[in-house]
Amino acid sequence: MIADSASSDYGADDDVTLDSTSQRLFREALVEVAERAKSVLPECHDRIEQAVQLLLASEVQWRPDGTVQVRDRAQEDGVPGLQETCACPESAEAPRGWCVHRLASAIARRTTPLVKARLAALAAPVQPEPPASGLEDEARERMTIPPQYIQFIHGKPFVRYAGLLAMAHDLGLQKLEATFLSVTDGLALAQATATFLDGRRFTESGDATPENVHFGVRPHFARLALTRAKARALRDALNIGMCAVEELE
Repeated sequence: MIADSASSDYGADDDVTLDSTSQRLFREALVEVAERAKSVLPECHDRIEQAVQLLLASEVQWRPDGTVQVRDRAQEDGVPGLQETCACPESAEAPRGWCVHRLASAIARRTTPLVKARLAALAAPVQPEPPASGLEDEARERMTIPPQYIQFIHGKPFVRYAGLLAMAHDLGLQKLEATFLSVTDGLALAQATATFLDGRRFTESGDATPENVHFGVRPHFARLALTRAKARALRDALNIGMCAVEELE
């Protein structure tokens, strides 16, 4: 068991009851921090998974003195203030002393500021600049990006393609066409055009390579060029400067 110093008072076992949005953000941030930990400590993969389960089970608490305590079923009290060592038997066997307790504490301390930053960002929705005139323009002026369409990656907000498509339909999207300009083994180029009921048309291009897409879709990387082109065309139409998740490498 271990307790590490913390700069925040928001954790998985906080006294504050978390609403559904806070719970979702906590889980997303927790997964993100855990994945980073696995890349830094690949030899601790299984222990990191156990640490995540401790956090999800509310076995990690913030103490009044600002430390993080990981509960231990064999011992009720935590050991406050320890950051480099842990008193549990597992610590001596774990790689570099990273037992499950230390990992749970470290992940909690890194998850907390992410959740707070994302909650603060959702409290101030991103608004596109108001256009000139027209019924669609007035609707766009009042439009904000719904929170469910915003995804935070490394603390920065990005809009999801599904959100762009939904908002475009609300503003009169009539047709969304995309076609390949060229496709090779190493590069796919695509172009997309969004057409609205009032006659407005927005055309943009997108590209994809096996290296700048998620490894899970590399065999189908060319399709992502179509999605990126459509996302950019919709962002132009909606006057949204926030990058789409699907445009990221």
